[in-house]
Amino acid sequence: MSSSKQSLAPLGGFKALDLTGELGWLLGRILADVGVQVTKIDPPGGDLGRNMAPILEGPAGSISASWVAYNMGKSRLDLNLSTEEGRQSFLELASTADFVLESEDPGVLDGLGIGWEVLSERNPSLILTSVTPYGQAGPLAGVPASDLEIMSAGGAVWLTGDADRPPVRVTLPQSVCWAGSYAAVGTMIAHYHRQLTGKGQHVDMSAQASILRTLVHAPSFYDLLRENPIRAGGYLIGRNINGAAMRNIWPCLDGYVTWAIYGGAAGRQSNRGMVEWMDENGMAPEFLKNIDWSTFDVVTVTLAELSEMEAAIAVFLETVTKAEFLKQAQVRRMLGYVVSTAADIVADEQLEARQVWSEEFVPELGQTLRFPDGWLKIDDTRFGVASPVSGGDR
Repeated sequence: MSSSKQSLAPLGGFKALDLTGELGWLLGRILADVGVQVTKIDPPGGDLGRNMAPILEGPAGSISASWVAYNMGKSRLDLNLSTEEGRQSFLELASTADFVLESEDPGVLDGLGIGWEVLSERNPSLILTSVTPYGQAGPLAGVPASDLEIMSAGGAVWLTGDADRPPVRVTLPQSVCWAGSYAAVGTMIAHYHRQLTGKGQHVDMSAQASILRTLVHAPSFYDLLRENPIRAGGYLIGRNINGAAMRNIWPCLDGYVTWAIYGGAAGRQSNRGMVEWMDENGMAPEFLKNIDWSTFDVVTVTLAELSEMEAAIAVFLETVTKAEFLKQAQVRRMLGYVVSTAADIVADEQLEARQVWSEEFVPELGQTLRFPDGWLKIDDTRFGVASPVSGGDR
C-alpha cells in the first residue's frame, strides 16, 4: 500500500509493534490491511517461522510461504529484547505506539520487565493484545499447544470427519486464523473504547476459545435436543426426527459441490429447482417429479425415502461440472455452491471482477508474487497489502 493510500485507510496514522509468532501473525496482517503501520519486532537473525514449510524459492533466496502470506504489509526490525539496550529501545518505540501485539507465551514481556503494567504506565493509551493457546489465566495458562492441540481442545476435531473413523483435523492450520481474527475484533473494540475515553486496555485472546465459533450449532445442540452431535462427514444431522442425515457434499464431473435436501420455503424452492434441472436433462425419475415440494417436510421424511431421492440426485450431479452447477444454482435459486480448490479461487471470475488481487515484490525472494489485496473496500478504494516485509537490526 502506498503511503498516500495508507493515510486514507480507516486506521491510517496508527502504529503497532508486532512481537507475535505464528499464532498471532494474522492479527498484525489484519491491522496492516486497514492502514496501521505495523513493525514486526523479531529476534536477531529473524523470526524462526521464516523457515516453516512450505518454502518458496526465488532468485534472492527462500522463505516460508505462510510467513510471507501472514506478514506482508509489515515493516521489520530485529531487536534483541534479552539485552538492556534492546528492552530500552522497545520501550521507546512502545511509548509512541498505539498497539503492541504478542502471542504464544503469556508473561514473556512481564518476565523481561516490559509487561502490561510497565507499558500502560509509560503509555496509558496503549492497547496490548496477547494471543495465546489458552489465555492469560487458568490452569492451562502458559501451556504451549500446536494447531492440532488447539483445534482438539476447542472441540472442532471431535466433529470433523466420518462417524465410523477417527477424528481428523483440517489440513491447513486453522487455529491461527480463528485466533488472529478474533484478536483483531477484540483489538478494535478496545480501540473504540480508547477513542471514547483515551484509555488503553489489555486484550486477552484465547485461541481455544476462538475455536468455539467453528462448531456452529454444536454448543446448543445438547440444550435443545439432549443429544451430543457426532462426526457426520459430508452429511447434515439434527434436522430429522427419524435420524436421517442429509447428504451435503456430492462428487461432480470435475470435483465436488455442496447441496442438500432442505426444508422450509427456501429449501423447497431449492429442491424443486434441482428436480426441474434433472428433468430437463432426462434424469429425473417419476417418483422424484411427483413429490409435492410445497408440502414436503424434511423433518419427518424417512431414511428410506431420503436415500431413494439422494441416489437419483447423486447420479445426475456426477454428470455436471462445478461451473455448470454454480450457474444453475444462481438461475434456479438453489441453495448450493461449489467446493473450491486453491486453483478455483485464483481463477474465480467474481474475485477478478472485484479486483482483489495485487502484484507485490517480496524482497526475501527477489521476485513479485500475487496476493489478495485486502478485504476492505471504501469509496472504490481497496486497502490491502502495505509495505513489503523488510527491515534491519537495532
